[in-house]
Amino acid sequence: MSAQEQQVHIRIDETKMATAYANTIRSGTTSDELILDFGVNLPVQSGAKQGEPMQMVFSVGSRVIMNWSTAKRLLGSIHQAVAAYEKAYGTIDLEGPKPVART
Repeated sequence: MSAQEQQVHIRIDETKMATAYANTIRSGTTSDELILDFGVNLPVQSGAKQGEPMQMVFSVGSRVIMNWSTAKRLLGSIHQAVAAYEKAYGTIDLEGPKPVART
């Protein structure tokens, strides 16, 4: 290590961390930032007539805004995590589980 380089230790403080579940995401961008809205798709229980499509509500629980450098690091972290998961458990089906019809 040169005289100008200095080692930095990072301590992670999780005392104010909030944990949330999300099954869907919406993204937006600006020239400076990536905006990610995490939330849950919830079916609407309405008096819809037979044959009408079911309605879903995207309930946003958290918004995360980051600069593009952080977004690229997040992309790398997610890529590594997904690759490790698929190596252990097989390819992730993006279509999701198929509902089973009641008879």
